[in-house]
Amino acid sequence: SFYEELLSHGILKPLTAPVEGMVVREGSCNYVAPQGISSVVKYYLEQSGADVSYEQHVTHLSLRDGRWEVSRKAGPLEQFDVVILTMPVPQILQLQGDIVNIINESQKQQLESVSYSSRYALGLFYEAGTGIAVPWAAQYITDNPCIRFISIDNKKRNIESPGAGPSVVVHTTVAFGSEHMDSDPAEVQQIILSHLHRIVPSLPKPSSIKCQKWRYSQVTRAVPNCPGQMILHTQPLLICGGDGFTCSNFDGCIESAMSLAEAVKPHL
Repeated sequence: SFYEELLSHGILKPLTAPVEGMVVREGSCNYVAPQGISSVVKYYLEQSGADVSYEQHVTHLSLRDGRWEVSRKAGPLEQFDVVILTMPVPQILQLQGDIVNIINESQKQQLESVSYSSRYALGLFYEAGTGIAVPWAAQYITDNPCIRFISIDNKKRNIESPGAGPSVVVHTTVAFGSEHMDSDPAEVQQIILSHLHRIVPSLPKPSSIKCQKWRYSQVTRAVPNCPGQMILHTQPLLICGGDGFTCSNFDGCIESAMSLAEAVKPHL
């Protein structure tokens, strides 16, 4: 039903563009978000009617008068009846305040067992009208120590806009990401570009480049038995979920969200 709804609104479309080297599992179906994966999140936030605040870096969670007092890097303290944490699991364990003593030893061990791959993503952006002469929309690379995936993003999404230039997205291998996670980003960018030009020598010079460090890319080991969520405290409710409790794809995110919703309902 989630896929049907997103398809009916044009937020997802079946993937029709050629992707070289993609492993297709029998019975699976691949989709693309023409306006980017963030459009899926935006759709659900709009449906919820929630008042959303961005760029709020939470640092402490403490109990105050039967509610959760939340501190952040900038801005006043706020109190909440229910707190749901869906950031990467290592960041949950970095939170300070009463939460440190509330997570019991068994839960702590389970949370500490979660692991993620790390990688870099590089975006190359071009002026409108620039041609990129390759026969594929995206390509998985198996024989390069640095680059795993290259996508001509407008081709992959199957959108042609005369006013917007094409963009190329590059993902590094997991091994390269973990080796260079704390390296100078400018140096990392140059290494990726040098490998990219060897793989696609015809690539024109971009008008701008963005290099993104992705410390928590995909879950390689989830919370044991993939429960979808974990209740850390009942009254007031503190619960955590996300792909660290299932797996790093859209189905995993839906599974965790449904599990969280069921657990939170009795507290509303």
